[in-house]
Amino acid sequence: MPHHLDLPQGFRWGASTAAYQIEGAVDEDGRGSSVWDVFAARPGAVRDGHTGAVACDHYHRWPEDIALMQGLGLDGYRFSLAWPRIRPTGTGPVNEAGIAFYDRLVDGLLAAGITPLPTLFHWDLPQALEDGGGWLDRDTAYRFAEYAAVAADRLGDRVPAWITLNEPFVHMVYGYALGIHAPGRALMLDALPAAHHQLLGHGLAAAALRERGLQVMIANNLTPVRPATDDPADVEAATAYDALHNRLFTDPLLLGRYPDLSAFGLTEDLGGVVRPGDLKLISAPGLDGLGVNYYNPTRIAAPADPALPFTEAPIEGVPRTAFDWPVVPDGLRELLVGLRDRYGAALPPITITENGCSVADAPAADGTVDDPDRISYLAGHLDAVAAAVAEGVDVRGYYTWSLLDNFEWAEGYHQRFGLVHVDFETQVRTPKASYAWYRDLIAAHRASPGR
Repeated sequence: MPHHLDLPQGFRWGASTAAYQIEGAVDEDGRGSSVWDVFAARPGAVRDGHTGAVACDHYHRWPEDIALMQGLGLDGYRFSLAWPRIRPTGTGPVNEAGIAFYDRLVDGLLAAGITPLPTLFHWDLPQALEDGGGWLDRDTAYRFAEYAAVAADRLGDRVPAWITLNEPFVHMVYGYALGIHAPGRALMLDALPAAHHQLLGHGLAAAALRERGLQVMIANNLTPVRPATDDPADVEAATAYDALHNRLFTDPLLLGRYPDLSAFGLTEDLGGVVRPGDLKLISAPGLDGLGVNYYNPTRIAAPADPALPFTEAPIEGVPRTAFDWPVVPDGLRELLVGLRDRYGAALPPITITENGCSVADAPAADGTVDDPDRISYLAGHLDAVAAAVAEGVDVRGYYTWSLLDNFEWAEGYHQRFGLVHVDFETQVRTPKASYAWYRDLIAAHRASPGR
């Protein structure tokens, strides 16, 4: 019996992936080196020395993957363009063979009745730009806008809506503050210029997209923040963490200002990196949608180490994924309602651009892949979306993470998020039980009265 959801007419169903996680072909057709190519080659950087050199071989197997999407009945497919495949050094001449791949992919999606939703940046910065400072350098924002214009000029006649950045918080913290993702810098609070320069890049790229009559979105990783106790010290710490994780990347977009970061010893100019006119550009009217990537809430306590004004506390008494992330579906409803309450009329329509879980699934002797934990996870979170919609939040669609098992960053191939199992030795794709469940859910929603 398909899961019943009370979601609005026209609600869009999709799945998401990212270039470095699925494409492979890192040395083919003129693609330049990315920060992830360099980082993954560093001994000890990625679990078991895995790299994205082959990944899911989507670069060659994309027709098979589109057929899988079509089998699901997807309305849309969110993927990312590899900046170093289109502009190998981040600037300069366009690599025709590289952008032609996305031409073929877009045409194939449209032929299958699936709307492409490309993300311009999903963490694979051209290494040449990183060598010049990466997102710590203001110039990268301008190079990003140039690349956005190139991609839009080539694909914009068939692709109406674009996502500029994926999860700038995660890229800043994991890549520049902690060094556990590419580019592997461990700068702690000195990484904050990467926040502003990513947002500046969004503003510049958004202007280029709007000049071409295209719709603009951004996908932020957001989390409801809960104090560990009612103690004022824990509440203060949770407020500081919320400002860093959520408001730092949403307030400038929707309110035209940065949140109070005094807990981190920072003023509104983030240590001098914010220049006159930057926030006006970042918050320019016309953001057509906010992408929300949700995985779990965050529980925060007062710091034991004064280096930071907070410490993360465990969430206990809930199921956990294979990645050891807590499973709290109602956190998604809490997050969506909280966004509506915080931003009011400034909040654009929301699309869930990532939501999913890692499960330690594997083919059985008969070749099938049963993943009841993923089905339970998706059902619970979709119930949370429907509950938020019932409370008046404007949610337009849901893109699960991910279509395929893929390269999970520093975890390599050890975490499986896909609706489709991938044997990374043979590249055989096997739809899991969750694939059939999601397919039937989509079909049942479309067949509901008024849908």
